[in-house]
Amino acid sequence: MSRAFSTHRKVLAAAAVLTVTGGALTGCAASGGGDGTTEITFLTSNDAPNPETAEALAAAFEEEHPDVKVSVEIRPGGTEGDNLVKTRLSTGEMADVFYYNSGSLLQALNPDSTLVDLSDQEWVGSLTEEFTPVVSTDNGLYGAPLGASFAGGIVYNKPLYEELGLEIPQTWDEFMANNATIAAEADGVAPVIQTYGETWTSQLFVLGDFANVAAVDPEWADQYTAHQRSYAEEPALLGFQHQQEVAEAGYFNEDFPSAAFQDGARMVAEGEGAHYPMLSNVIQTILQNTPDAVDDIGFFALPAEDAANTQATIWQPNALYVPRSTEGAELEAAKELVAFANSEAGCEIQNELLPPAGPYAGTCEALDTAPPLLDDIQAYFDEGKAANALEFSSPVKGPNLEKVTVEVGSGIKTAEEAAEFYDQDVENQARQLGLEGW
Repeated sequence: MSRAFSTHRKVLAAAAVLTVTGGALTGCAASGGGDGTTEITFLTSNDAPNPETAEALAAAFEEEHPDVKVSVEIRPGGTEGDNLVKTRLSTGEMADVFYYNSGSLLQALNPDSTLVDLSDQEWVGSLTEEFTPVVSTDNGLYGAPLGASFAGGIVYNKPLYEELGLEIPQTWDEFMANNATIAAEADGVAPVIQTYGETWTSQLFVLGDFANVAAVDPEWADQYTAHQRSYAEEPALLGFQHQQEVAEAGYFNEDFPSAAFQDGARMVAEGEGAHYPMLSNVIQTILQNTPDAVDDIGFFALPAEDAANTQATIWQPNALYVPRSTEGAELEAAKELVAFANSEAGCEIQNELLPPAGPYAGTCEALDTAPPLLDDIQAYFDEGKAANALEFSSPVKGPNLEKVTVEVGSGIKTAEEAAEFYDQDVENQARQLGLEGW
């Protein structure tokens, strides 16, 4: 999952990498066993259900490959986990297969020097055109998807829409008109749910709007990375302005300053709120907590000013990688494990333990029993109206975005003030990365 939103996952207590399958972590890739068995390691993050998924894949793989033993290791999430991955790659002590981000965080690993090029693998031909560039450089393709993509936009309550005779808005004005109808005719229902008790959830008005920015200005991401575009000017400024407009209209739930992510999921599921600007993988929380409401949940893209520019913003899945430090029989076994994860048996495990909240990026396909919300998202792909989130096109993201979007939604900063502050935040981060033009 994108690190921008990783904090909403329940994190297991882990101060260091631990071995799941027993034994102390040696800090290096496994080698052959004395009985002729090839032993490899598989490193995953501690975000649930990643450990369970890794264990299930390892066990099923061993059944098909009795000459290979897979030991699953767990690392922390967030910055601590990023630093651990970089350290182990730089010292040649990385696990034989590891699970990590795609997009800009992958590029920070210098994959041409640290990872095995997997472009000759059979599963590569199944990758979507949206996923391929986020695990590639000009010199190779390095990752296989694990899990499905997900979208950022508006998760909404379909029975409320049917009851009020509302249509899916194609423009921002239509969206605000729907909010006005809900406020006037649906007693006790919040038109727009916000959950600032977990500040990361406040970012969707801005981050979920990026596909619309790209539709207006296809070169925006590249020019932003080169310090030639900013959030203080349109079209990127509109995300902040839209958040301010909804807040000033009084459309938020009354408890928005303290409500948490799970509260928002419950509210939209039970019809206490009509719209929740959120990632589509909220459907996994709804499946767990209010399963009877799954069929009542729909999705639409954050509407742009002009309907022609309304697109769904997509977050691509994380991926499996093999480090260059893995060689010989271990390298072959590692490649086989990556391929297995994208085989029919591996896809069954993914569907069971990583319920898709968007289209798969490779060989796997969602089951017929998948939530209807997936059909809504797939329609944007089918119509050519989907684009990757900014973090898959640019390494630049300031650490304080969630702080300033909370301030906009809370009336502390105007959209223009927040955008200017965020541009300064971004500038500091870009300089730390050593990007040209900053």
